[in-house]
Amino acid sequence: MKLAVIAHDGKKAEMVSFLNKHYDFLHQANIDIVATGTTGTHAQNAGLKVQRMLSGPHGGDAQIAAQVAEKKIHAVFFFRDPLDKHPHEPDINMLMRICDVHNVPLATNPATAEMVLMGLVGRSQQPKKK
Repeated sequence: MKLAVIAHDGKKAEMVSFLNKHYDFLHQANIDIVATGTTGTHAQNAGLKVQRMLSGPHGGDAQIAAQVAEKKIHAVFFFRDPLDKHPHEPDINMLMRICDVHNVPLATNPATAEMVLMGLVGRSQQPKKK
């Protein structure tokens, strides 16, 4: 199972804190993490294992969206900063749209991310549909 994590600059510390808080859970559930470049760097600096894409404004959001469309990513945690402007807003909207099109869970805050994590593990423990 693969989880994508992205965080705006004002939310990167919150994302790393969230991942650290749930490290044991993510590890035991065998969830791989892919991140946009700068978020991934912050996570790696905190000792987490992540696969890094480009930074969001340089195409990382699009790279993650492509993996969502290819059914390679099972959930996206995108901790957005609603109080700041973001020059790559069209990329952000595209990623959110792709998640909706492909019915992939998208959490934009820690409370929702916790709920999605619980659901992902529950789904992974269910028998596969034929």
